[in-house]
Amino acid sequence: MKISEFFNKELIVTNFDAKCKEDVFDVLYKKLYENGFVKESYLEAIKKREKNFPTGLQLNRYNVAIPHTDPEHVIKPAIAVATLKNPVIFKNMANPLEDVEVSLVFMIALNEAHSQVEMLQQLIQLIQNDVLLEKIIREDGGDEIIEIIKNCTLNDETV
Repeated sequence: MKISEFFNKELIVTNFDAKCKEDVFDVLYKKLYENGFVKESYLEAIKKREKNFPTGLQLNRYNVAIPHTDPEHVIKPAIAVATLKNPVIFKNMANPLEDVEVSLVFMIALNEAHSQVEMLQQLIQLIQNDVLLEKIIREDGGDEIIEIIKNCTLNDETV
């Protein structure tokens, strides 16, 4: 499955003025829940998992977080996105003692454990592209962000 199929304009929040990562979790969970993608248990599960397994990624120009949790909290697969007006602190996935100032959050909801690896590989390729991340961060509409993602290529394949 192509990664672009996981995105939905109803699940994208742009230029969000979050004070902390919990604000981001709350707003993206609400989008996922109201649109029928996740169960009520998803929010608590994502917060609990983030404490034990941080998802902040220190990248070249724009730091990203990819919070996710177990499939039993998900009804149908999706990726919710938040571009942040000001960075918020996440703990570093590679070193949980370090803080990472995150500007872009991809909250992943997958209902099958085996699909997670392939989708994460595609997402990692996507977030390693500084030009692409900058385009996403600059946009102020979900339709435009989905177009950017659909039009990018990973390993010579359109996503």
